[in-house]
Amino acid sequence: MAETCDLLVIGSGAGGLSAAVTAAHLGLKVLVLEKEAQYGGTTAWSGGWMWVPRNPLATEAGIQEDMAEPTAYLRQELGAQFDAARVQVFLQQGPRMVDFFRTQTALQFIDGNRVPDFHDRNPHAAQGGRSICAAPFDGRRLGPQIAQLKPPLAETTLWGMGIASGAELRHFFNALRKPASLWYVSKLVLHHFTDLLRYRRGMRLVNGNALVAGLAASAFAKGVEIRTSSPAQRLLTEYGRVVGAVVNGQEIRACCGVVLACGGFPHDAARKQELLGHEHWSAASRGNTGDGLRLGESAGGMVARDAVQAAALAPVSLVPQADGSFAHFPHLVERAKPGLIAVTQTGERFTNEADSYYDFVSSLLAATPSGQPVAAWLVCDHAFIRHYGLGAVKPAPMPMGAMLGNGYLQRGNTLADLAQACGIDGPALQATVERYNQQALDGVDTDFAKGETAYNRVQGDAEYGRPNPCMAPLTHGPFYAVKVVPGSLGTFAGLRTNASAQVLDAQDQPIPGLYAGGNDMHSVMGGTYPSGGITLGPAMTFGYIAAHHAAGVDL
Repeated sequence: MAETCDLLVIGSGAGGLSAAVTAAHLGLKVLVLEKEAQYGGTTAWSGGWMWVPRNPLATEAGIQEDMAEPTAYLRQELGAQFDAARVQVFLQQGPRMVDFFRTQTALQFIDGNRVPDFHDRNPHAAQGGRSICAAPFDGRRLGPQIAQLKPPLAETTLWGMGIASGAELRHFFNALRKPASLWYVSKLVLHHFTDLLRYRRGMRLVNGNALVAGLAASAFAKGVEIRTSSPAQRLLTEYGRVVGAVVNGQEIRACCGVVLACGGFPHDAARKQELLGHEHWSAASRGNTGDGLRLGESAGGMVARDAVQAAALAPVSLVPQADGSFAHFPHLVERAKPGLIAVTQTGERFTNEADSYYDFVSSLLAATPSGQPVAAWLVCDHAFIRHYGLGAVKPAPMPMGAMLGNGYLQRGNTLADLAQACGIDGPALQATVERYNQQALDGVDTDFAKGETAYNRVQGDAEYGRPNPCMAPLTHGPFYAVKVVPGSLGTFAGLRTNASAQVLDAQDQPIPGLYAGGNDMHSVMGGTYPSGGITLGPAMTFGYIAAHHAAGVDL
């Protein structure tokens, strides 16, 4: 006999869990399936930031804006990809989604009221107030279910301890320079090692790990089961309606529908070849292999092929592992810090290093001649790497010998030595650094306008009185470099949906009983990247919307 539920959710990232928790609060019996042995997907590795204009935390802080402003921002950013119906419902329901979760569930938020949009040359960009992040979460509240929570990406942690962005990360950068920061960091590290001894993992969860934990705790509290190691093999349909799925050979029937939220296709080689057209090393969870897209297509769904970019581009470095494989480290933090440049094999800069990760890779792709490998090197001096680190290389006092030994980190006593080690044009690199150093002293990047936008400046470091918080000379060797290649934080191209998150067929008609969320849904941003959090904000919002539609409850 088939197992039954009201709503079947396939995937346990933010999109899936948002739908599951909302549906459970609306009275539905919900089952969440996760193909991997741990739940959380790429969300558990993420920064946990969500772009939700007009959210309650901003309005309570006095940041008031009419919906026309974020609408105008998106209209200009998205251009031909602007889908008025989906944008409108996202902007309308996003604040309601936040209010629901923070008043009715275990998930809480911290504000991003000083976090600007990426592109403040757009007159409708905001200097803050459109972003929120999951608040730190005590993992002990999950009880034994924390054993199945996917831990943060190891290369982005310190001994497995997640570090929250913003003020907390600055304390880690300044631990050897400021007694208050050293005290702050020491307390966190001591607390973390105490957790390791007692629980065999850290219990102070931050960033995306806190987001998943808050959602999971809320799901468990409402009787939702998150069933791991349970890949969906095919959908069940009757008379044109999706009524469930086959999982590990067993039928599970869902009278209200199925939500596909399997994380897109960042590790689906065939789909990447088709939609990306370049070699691609994603930092997303390795379990995201396009299952949801294939399931949706099997029921008549259509994958969008007109996105500006099919993936949420980000520079990635390949970190050698003991077993011969490579971890994919996303470079989100250090590129805007003063004292780093990015060059291609020619030894020349090609972009504003402090711009968003998406814009950085877009510029790299544009700067690389056809037929040549797409790669760049992040170059810095000794003072920079010991202060900020470089990719997977941690700042002082953490050692970097292992990263030098395995070839991840290249070092040269002089710029000429470094260029030779990396295969970079040596004289050109020397000239580039000399030019950049003079610009850094002047505080004006006449080549790429580094440090001129609010987003650049927030990502930089203004503590040391330099004229430009994103620029400092590269002066004292040895010099260091890490190679970065095109990657992503996930994919954008997904199943076409309407404003209720229903999957659409070839005639743009909704397929009864089938919804898509997270990165299985074609991004409402159309393959553009106007601000941080434009993946998780819509994922949470459309999960909330899908649950209401499946439950037959008007918003």
